[in-house]
Amino acid sequence: MGPRVPVATYAADPILRFGVAHQLRPRPEVELLGPDEEDRAKVALVVVDQVDEDAVQLLLRLRRSSAARTALVVGRFEGAALRSAIECGVAAVLRRSEADQDRLVAVVTAVARGEGVLPGDLLGQLLDHVGQLQRAALDPRGVTLSTLAAREVDVLRLVSEGFDTNEIADKLSYSERTIKNILYEINTRLRLRNRAHAVGYAMRNGLI
Repeated sequence: MGPRVPVATYAADPILRFGVAHQLRPRPEVELLGPDEEDRAKVALVVVDQVDEDAVQLLLRLRRSSAARTALVVGRFEGAALRSAIECGVAAVLRRSEADQDRLVAVVTAVARGEGVLPGDLLGQLLDHVGQLQRAALDPRGVTLSTLAAREVDVLRLVSEGFDTNEIADKLSYSERTIKNILYEINTRLRLRNRAHAVGYAMRNGLI
């Protein structure tokens, strides 16, 4: 067996962090670091419920401040979360429902070797996204309808009609938090400032 992989864990919920630490601590392949040792980490293991604004800020902070490669353990993975995660430098994604001890160790050691890890369905999403980027690069107009997912189009159309977050959530049968996350993902991905900017951008490019 080679040297142990130094791993720093990050989670907003201390219960999630404790659960992952409990899984990793007994394993000889992993050296679990304390909060004051995080600068030695080769892998940053981030555990979240979903890729929301708080999670994105944490991932971006790690990308800027740490030399460690990042692996993400996530409960729910919706919409453009994969694109957001990759843009934040995430090298591996593991759903929390699949994160048993052996799977966690396999992901950590793969990331430490410089590999990327995605579930099969997410790999398909990534390939679709790469295809969209290639088509957009070849399109002289730059932006196509494929830039936005169907539910993103629905949300922006309702915003453009003057509905607020609560009303949009009722109309589309989503939670208010989901609507906010959809808008945040659109703004992050397209580098827009706010809802009004997103609506104007979508209208100018014929997306809604």
